[in-house]
Amino acid sequence: MGGYQTLVRKQREFFQSGKTREVSFRVEMLEKLKRAIQENEKEIMDVLKIDLNKSEFEAYSTEIGIVLEEIGFTLKRLRSWMKPKKVRTPITHFGSSSYIYSEPYGVSLIISPWNYPFQLALVPLIGAISAGNTSIIKPSEYTPETSDFLERLIASLYPEEFVSVIQGGAETSQALLNQNIDYIFFTGSVPVGKIVMEAASKNLTPVTLELGGKSPCIVHEDANLKLAARRIAWGKFTNAGQTCIAPDYVYVHEKIRTEFLEEFKKAVLRLYGEEPLKNENYTHIVSEKHFNRLKMFLEDGETFMGGHIDSTTLAMEPTVLTDISWEDPVMKDEIFGPILPVMEYQDLDEVIDGVYQHPHPLALYLFTAEKNIQSEVLSKISFGGGCINDTVYHFVSPYLPFGGVKSSGIGSYHGKGNFDAFSHKKSIVKQTNLFDIPFRYPTMKNGVKRIKWFLK
Repeated sequence: MGGYQTLVRKQREFFQSGKTREVSFRVEMLEKLKRAIQENEKEIMDVLKIDLNKSEFEAYSTEIGIVLEEIGFTLKRLRSWMKPKKVRTPITHFGSSSYIYSEPYGVSLIISPWNYPFQLALVPLIGAISAGNTSIIKPSEYTPETSDFLERLIASLYPEEFVSVIQGGAETSQALLNQNIDYIFFTGSVPVGKIVMEAASKNLTPVTLELGGKSPCIVHEDANLKLAARRIAWGKFTNAGQTCIAPDYVYVHEKIRTEFLEEFKKAVLRLYGEEPLKNENYTHIVSEKHFNRLKMFLEDGETFMGGHIDSTTLAMEPTVLTDISWEDPVMKDEIFGPILPVMEYQDLDEVIDGVYQHPHPLALYLFTAEKNIQSEVLSKISFGGGCINDTVYHFVSPYLPFGGVKSSGIGSYHGKGNFDAFSHKKSIVKQTNLFDIPFRYPTMKNGVKRIKWFLK
């Protein structure tokens, strides 16, 4: 505990030195990170292979590439983001000008998850550095090789008073949460997110919570079924379904249910072959605990495809369950694995009501060309973000802030949203000394009358 207090004190002293406020310092630190990732690409792929059996393609496209893109996007725009933004000034403030300053919080704590252990530790760090904060990163104990690599990488790049990696389990996270941190960025489950928010409330520490939930996928009767099947299969089974924004379940219109399921089976076959458990590029489940939880869901409904497992490698086939209702265990919590329940509907109101009766999802995906259907879903269902006629792709756009709503998260990041997440927006009025506006003062004759006229 004392070591953590010392580290936080060192980081606060370094922050107060003013070094992190310099644009040249921020740029240099981001460029160092970018070079180090490029130079260590092979080792990053190796540790992700050990921890999750990620293929080189998945390791680069879902982890390394996203981090490099985020750094590049930030470097090109950072100087512009840091400049005070001049905004309009009302007539009541005649003679003055108004600005918004982006100010770093100070010492930030980044608690990252295991499903994308490289990307989800470093993308928030990019935001913290770009905004001028110091950072403590607590990576997941479920991906030890990647966490070890992150600790070595960060130690080789930055002094601990600027960025430090602290490894450990839940007790380590709790000990860090008990420190006097200035900003907390957490990615993980809803139950743990509640613990983080409770800890933050003790010091009124601002937070970003990137959580999850059951993200629906709706396939309307006019959907392009071949494309829909391929894009849903890709979004669902990338990283073996261990993605917070993966389609958690599918609502498919009854008229196209049979055809959709057949196209989906073909799409999975093209992506992973006839024996996915023997596919060396197919990601495995992170731990025996998570594997056993998923295995229980295989007893729900009817297995349309998949369902086979390998307990020795913690691998589970891409699986589709039919004859599912909201009462089945698989529909009670986020699945976070390669199991896709499929339910059917006759009328869109059934879907809207079904989603509405449950916690706000992090993502939603709708497959239809009908503009009125798109508008109805977007206006009637609250969710973090999503896609029309695609899945997951909104996550990788640096122009779109990513985050949840209510139970699926608080705050957003990516691109400028990443910089903004780690910045306090300080509002400043610069007033003239050339003259004064008398009606603000209670000594002015007919003051109330003049104020009412001025403010009408």
